[in-house]
Amino acid sequence: MKMKYFCLIPLFSILFSSLCAGKYVHKNFRTFEDIRREISSYSSVASSIIDLAVHGKAQNRSYDRLAHFVDTIGNRVSGSKNLDLAIKYMYTALQNDGLDNVHLEPVKVPHWERGEEFAMMREPRNQSISILGLGSSVGTPVTGITAEVLVVTSFAELHRRAAEARGKIVVYNQPFVSYEETVKYRSFGAVEAARVGAVASLIRSIASFSIYSPHTGWQDYQDNVPKIPTACIAVEDAEMMFRIASRGTKIVITLKMGAKNYPDADSFNTVAEIVGSKYPEQIVLVSGHLDSWDVGQGAMDDGGGAFISWEALSLIKNLGLSPKRTLRLVMWTGEEQGGVGSSQYYQLHKVNISDFDIVMESDTGTFLPLGLQFTGSDKARAIMKEVMMLLQPINITSLYEHGEGTDIEYWMKAGVPGASLLDDFRKYFWFHHSQGDTMTVQDPAQMNLCAAVWAVVSYVIADMEEMLPR
Repeated sequence: MKMKYFCLIPLFSILFSSLCAGKYVHKNFRTFEDIRREISSYSSVASSIIDLAVHGKAQNRSYDRLAHFVDTIGNRVSGSKNLDLAIKYMYTALQNDGLDNVHLEPVKVPHWERGEEFAMMREPRNQSISILGLGSSVGTPVTGITAEVLVVTSFAELHRRAAEARGKIVVYNQPFVSYEETVKYRSFGAVEAARVGAVASLIRSIASFSIYSPHTGWQDYQDNVPKIPTACIAVEDAEMMFRIASRGTKIVITLKMGAKNYPDADSFNTVAEIVGSKYPEQIVLVSGHLDSWDVGQGAMDDGGGAFISWEALSLIKNLGLSPKRTLRLVMWTGEEQGGVGSSQYYQLHKVNISDFDIVMESDTGTFLPLGLQFTGSDKARAIMKEVMMLLQPINITSLYEHGEGTDIEYWMKAGVPGASLLDDFRKYFWFHHSQGDTMTVQDPAQMNLCAAVWAVVSYVIADMEEMLPR
């Protein structure tokens, strides 16, 4: 007893001295009011970031950078030479911007090429049908496929009419409900059509508005189901064929697709940092994806998200700010094929998952920002609400539920707080995955606001004394 008592005396002495010095009080007895005061102390810094992004020398910089990039490189589909050029371009640009630890992390990505495409309605009249083959689709025979059409409006109708589908081209004229609800037809339309013996499938584009513009995207074959050619068609052609079929008139289409799948290609995630001044091992991650589809310029999806993430670091660097934690920019690759590059990044870095403070992704356009979507604990949400109040000068203070993003979902599922930019994306699916995704969609003033939100939030979280609670 006496030995234990005397052994504890030094420990009590150390604890008492530490408490008097304030070492343990900060961590264990810090109230939410303390945290609120800490966050409010960043108001002048937040105003400086906003002024630089929206009114100062950095005004329109993210827009101008993006315009030069997409006008120089063009679209950047996974496995393409254009994507290789884009990664090299960004590697040099980030180095020239003076950011820390600019480097490339190798990944393997799918390599699919659409080749030449052609569709023609032969009966009841000759009519060219505009198509965009879907990612990973097989091609047709060189002579093409000429077959009668079966038009359906849902998987349920296809299954009811399965006996009619054998040997035909299934055309889906499903209504657009929401992207989340309707995209299953693009993803699984070919599989469901093949199950009932169809020779090809054409899917009404997953778009909320159309000016005769097909929208492409990735689709998934399944084992033990025949792989049939599949493409998207414009909303207008899907509705036209639905009307013709509803009158009992026979429709025949000739379809030619030169699509090919190749072995996975070498590619890279592109990374740059501002190294933390106090806790360099702890990470606040901001991101967007550099790859796009092979149509349009990929300016909206996701050039804007990638470039406001770069701009966030540039703004912080321009102001001479040095956050306590490392602020890391990642420009993902292979997102359009289901987050291929980000999945490999997660597998490589998850060993340090406890050091990731928050992961942030912008991938629904850079239109007028409305706030942030957030996934995290109640305590973390309360802190994020206070951080958003720093954006009062531009009236963007709302925090919504459910941070989302293909490239950060692995981290959020593992318990890391996650945030995504929420903007007024009502027009997003007008241009998504189509020839219309060009710089014309982008607005420099709206990109300035998006960059300001991204920079303020990422900097304050990176500079606070404590990480967000899990």
